Formats: sequence, structure tokens, C-alpha cells
Amino acid sequence: MSEFKFSCPHCEQHIQCDSKFSGRQIQCPGCNHLIVIPPSPTVVEQGNYQAQSGLTWATHVPPPQIEPVKKNEPPPS
Repeated sequence: MSEFKFSCPHCEQHIQCDSKFSGRQIQCPGCNHLIVIPPSPTVVEQGNYQAQSGLTWATHVPPPQIEPVKKNEPPPS
């Protein structure tokens, strides 16, 4: 089997493991959340990665945009 790298979906800690462990649940060494090791990516074409199952695998999903909380304003008089 071959080694590959992936990131924890909770803390983005970089993790390296052997592809034979794909699908197993581990505890992230960075944040201690339980995570599932993703399928190892296979290079299909230059710059295009695909999971072994044939599904497209996103390497990074940006966090959702959150609007800042507005401070309470005094009621109009």
C-alpha cells in the first residue's frame, strides 16, 4: 500500500497514513476528535484527483462565512 496525507476536518491538522487504513476511525492527534480516514486519492489526470471509489474528493472546503454579531444598541427614545 502507499502513504498519503489528509487534513482533520475539525482542526486542519495534517495527518499522514497508509492507504490500507482508509475508512477506519481514529482520534486526531491535534484536536482529539474522532475522524474517519478518507480514501487515498488517485491521480487521474495532472492536477485532477479522484477517490478510489470514483467520487471526486475535495481537498479543502472553506469554512462558511459568518457575519459579526452586532452590539446591542439602546432603544430609540
